[in-house]
Amino acid sequence: MGELKDRAKGLTNEALGNVKEAAGKLTDNPSLQAEGLAQQAKGKVQQAAGKVKGAFGNEI
Repeated sequence: MGELKDRAKGLTNEALGNVKEAAGKLTDNPSLQAEGLAQQAKGKVQQAAGKVKGAFGNEI
């Protein structure tokens, strides 16, 4: 179950990060744009953790 949670959280963070990045570009707000990029990176890490958990059967 941990695999699915991590992957779902990762997808959510990536999507929200994309929205923040786009909003930052649109409003010329570099801080919001950077926050979006950071959130996207967090999402990618969460997805990778979910994949690892899936490969090891949630034992880690």
